[in-house]
Order: sequence, then structure tokens, then C-alpha cells
Amino acid sequence: MTALAANAEPSRWWRSRTVRRFTSHHLALLGVAMIAVLTLACVFGPHLLPYDSLYIDLRARFSPPLTGDHYLGTDPLGRDVAARLFMAGRTSLLVAFSAMLLSTLIGTFVGVIAGYRGGWIGAALMRTVDGFLSFPSIFLLLALAAALKPSPAMVTVIVAVTSWMEVARIVEAEVRSLREREFVLAGRMLGLSGTHIMFREILPNAMGPIIVAATLTVARAILLEAYISFLGYGIQPPLPSWGNMLEGAQQYLDSAPWLAIIPGAAITMAVTSFNFIGDGLRDALDVRDDRV
Repeated sequence: MTALAANAEPSRWWRSRTVRRFTSHHLALLGVAMIAVLTLACVFGPHLLPYDSLYIDLRARFSPPLTGDHYLGTDPLGRDVAARLFMAGRTSLLVAFSAMLLSTLIGTFVGVIAGYRGGWIGAALMRTVDGFLSFPSIFLLLALAAALKPSPAMVTVIVAVTSWMEVARIVEAEVRSLREREFVLAGRMLGLSGTHIMFREILPNAMGPIIVAATLTVARAILLEAYISFLGYGIQPPLPSWGNMLEGAQQYLDSAPWLAIIPGAAITMAVTSFNFIGDGLRDALDVRDDRV
């Protein structure tokens, strides 16, 4: 009886093949660990430091790292670099995750419609995607940033508008490969609506590539936010971001190199970690790979 009950018990999600394959990807686990450390530091770090990000101590200007209570040094105004780094991380990560969600929603919606409907509707939608992709993304990004008033919300929209096309292409290709599968044909025979089939039947089966694309979009969004903030079109002081910290440090590369090295290292750590996680998810969710 006990053996039968054990066999009938549903398998735990952490024992699934996908989880086992992901946890066997050592770089992906390293990426998860680094993102966890970075996120915890940004969330709790400002509360654990003796100074906030706006406190100015003119007598401590350009203090190098490990000077007194300024663990990562100070900037030209005497503000604590560690406090600003963690607050900037909150801004940059919030913008990146928000842009990822928005771009993934747009790209998924366009890709599902284009892939399932096909015909002139699919062609029109995908030619729109090609039109956006024909412009260099950096130029499109800077044009939008220069034309709109900079704010975290606006930067999020700008990054999302320049990032959804890749998601749309991935989803469209995946939906086209699924629309003639048996479960879709069965849904049509049962009289299910196209909307139901697209978003209740096909979309759940296409989530693997979408999750991978979304993870990689976070890394791209961090870089894009840093890029436009570095050029002065993104997040504006006194609100810190990793990008505008780099912008403020460029004239002190010789005298105070830590002002650029520290936020640059944070950007590198975050982008590399999300790329590692994306690679691990791609391998774990690849149904064509028979490895356990």
C-alpha cells in the first residue's frame, strides 16, 4: 500500500529533468548566485551603510576605497560610492526588469498573432518587425531618448520599444512550428476560438524560448540603460544609475579610477550573470536535447 501511494504521489518540481539539467549547468548556477548577491546588496545595502546616497561630505572628496566608513570611496562631492552604487542598482535593475516585461509582452503578442494567423496579417506584422530592425537600434534608442523627457518610466518604455522585435521573431517561428500540431488541430475540431487556441493552447507550449529570450533581454536592457544614461539622455542626477555614475566618472579616470571601475564592474557582473542564466535555461528547456 505504501509503495502504491509513493508511486501515485506526484513528482516534485525540483526533481524534474529541466531542473536537473539547469542545476548541472555550472555557469548558470554562478549567474544565479551573482544576481542574488547583487540584488540583496541593492535592496538591503543602503540600510546597512553609515551614509545615504545623497549625503555630502566635502572634506572627504575623492577618498579612495577602504577609507574609514567609505568602503568604496567617495565621489567629487564627497558622496559615498557604495551607497550610490546600491541605489543606482535599484534604478538600473528596476528599469531593466520593467523593460523586459514590457518588451516580452509586446513581442509575444505580435509573434503569436503573426505565427498563428499567417497570411497577409502575419506578413504585415513581420514586415513591421523588419522595419524596426532595419534601423540601427542604437540610433533608434538615442533618437527616442533625445525626443522624450528623461525619467525612469520613459527610459523603460524607450528600452522596451527598441527590444521587442527579437522576441517577436522567436515567438513567431515557434508558433508557426506548433500551429499544425495535433493538439491545435483537435482544438479547431472542437470549435475553439482562434484566441483561445493562440493564448491558451499554443502559448503555454512556446514558453521555453520566451523565458530564455526574456532573460537575455534583461542583460540587453541593463546595457541600453547604461548607454543612454552615460550619454546624458537617460536617468538624470541626483537619481543615480550605473550609467550616469559612469558618465560622472569619465573626467576623473586618471585621478580617481575607482569611480568608473566600480559601476562598470557592477554592469559587467549583472550582464554576464543574466547571459549565463539564459544559456542555462536554453539548455534546460531544449526538448530536442535527450540528456537527463
